[in-house]
Amino acid sequence: MSDAESLPAAAAGAAPEPGIRILAQFIRDLSFENPRAPDILRAGGSQPQIDMGVEMNARGREDGLFEVDLKLSARAAREDGPVFVVELVYGGLFAIDGVPAENLEPVLLVECPRFLFPFARRIIGDVTSDGAFPPLMLDPIDFGAVYMARKAEAENMGVVVGTA
Repeated sequence: MSDAESLPAAAAGAAPEPGIRILAQFIRDLSFENPRAPDILRAGGSQPQIDMGVEMNARGREDGLFEVDLKLSARAAREDGPVFVVELVYGGLFAIDGVPAENLEPVLLVECPRFLFPFARRIIGDVTSDGAFPPLMLDPIDFGAVYMARKAEAENMGVVVGTA
């Protein structure tokens, strides 16, 4: 066996194995509004209608790393007015290796938010609970479907979806 055969593939000149590493996670922005407290907290009333919003954004940095933001918003309202509004921008700093340029956008806007979601979900559950409501436990999100829908919508409008 020669020395070249005993070296790992990356050292022998082959492309590195694709990989995603989360270097940091953080709350970039968090807002909770309970505009009708304390009156809204009294028992009774109908179940609120909850409208959800999901956005994913990514940008490359000069140091070769990537920042990815997952923005989740929920607005709860009844017939008689708003109940609460929560908005969270949860970010992550990622190192991505061995991913071809043509696959980088879906990795940043699908896979990275998938890593961030459980932590963002917990924060929203905690903050709604701290606001004296039952914890809002978000259903899992299909980030691939959200990405494809946004991409199709942007293409129909002549806009390119991508990283900043």
